[in-house]
Formats: sequence, structure tokens, C-alpha cells
Amino acid sequence: MRMMEQTLLLTALSFAAAGGALAAGGGGGGGGGALDAAEESHLVFMREEEKLARDVYIALAGAWPAAPTFQNIVPSEQNHTDTVASKLAQYGIADPSTDDTPGVFTGAEWGWYFDQKYAYLTGAGANSELDALYVGAFIEELDMHDIVLCPEVIVTTNNGITDCGLEYTDEAPLQNVYSNLVAGSESHLRAYVGAIEAVIGEGNYVAQYLSQAEVDAILGR
Repeated sequence: MRMMEQTLLLTALSFAAAGGALAAGGGGGGGGGALDAAEESHLVFMREEEKLARDVYIALAGAWPAAPTFQNIVPSEQNHTDTVASKLAQYGIADPSTDDTPGVFTGAEWGWYFDQKYAYLTGAGANSELDALYVGAFIEELDMHDIVLCPEVIVTTNNGITDCGLEYTDEAPLQNVYSNLVAGSESHLRAYVGAIEAVIGEGNYVAQYLSQAEVDAILGR
């Protein structure tokens, strides 16, 4: 991750942990109700990314019923994806998710991406319970990055969007919901790392998507 991205993410994580909202980075909504293209695309994306987390955890809970972490977190992820859906409704944006079946992603813009992610992540978690826990931790790291900064797939898709997410938007309702989502993901990451380190030893978890400094800050190290 680039140094600028690390600084922005660490700042946003600190604000989220404190229950605050990050200062606006230039969103076009102006806090008045209408979202610009970057804000709208990101909100649509996050609806399905939160569903992805829920769906993968449902699958891994079924595969590894002796590991309670997955089942414990599923209701929270349900709340997360429902919360984003309510924001879409608030802004009059069509919900990309028209089928709530686990593993089914119907979004015209990003459904293909989440189909691929679901297949890869459930496959990666199928080999062992420890692998599955690492998948859970990876999802939470990825989720925090994609909430705060523009997801890589959005930036690399030729749609003209290079900035989006919590660090970009100036819409207070989005700042609040994204801050809450980050706080939830921090808690989930701590739960997964706790379960992982019960196997590999305390202090031995290595960051998978965020920087090690960002993960250590979340873990209080």
C-alpha cells in the first residue's frame, strides 16, 4: 500500500475508533443529499462487499461448525449490508442486490467481481479451519481498506473514478455509516486474529492486506 494511502487509512481508522467522522476529502454531494458519481458507485459497491462478507462467513460456518467465530459474526454482517441498503434507499439509488441468496451477486456494475471473490474466498477457506479463519481476517482487512479508500477494482476500471470512500465523501450520513462499518470490522478482525493466534501463538499474525502497522494499531500492539 502506498505511503499516502497508509496515512489516510490510519487517520480514518483513528477517527472511526473515536466515533468521529473524517473531514471531507472532496465529495460532490456537499452534505445536501445528492451524491456524485464516485460516492454513488462506492456506496453500491459497499452494499455487495458487506453481503460478500456475510455470505462467505455463512459458508465457512457451515464448513467448520466447531469454529464459533463465523457464526458469531454473521448477524453483524447482516446488519452491515442492511445498513448500506438503507443508505441506498435514502439517496434514491437502486439496490444492486436483488437476490439475497448467499453467494449470489446481481449487481450490474460489480456483481461479476463479487462472484469471483466469493468463489475464491470460500475455496481458500475449505482446506482447514485455520485457513478459514485467515480468510475471515483477510476479508476484514480488505473491507476496512475499501470503506476508507477507493477499492482497487473501482480505480482500475476505466470509469474515471480515482477517489472515493470515507476519505473522499463530504456527506455526513455516509461518513457516519462508514465510520461505524470500520469500527465493526476492527472488532471482527480482533476476533479472527484471536482465534488464529490461539493456534499459531500470540503476536504472530501477519497482515494480509493492510500494512502491519495498521493491523497492529487495530490490535493494540
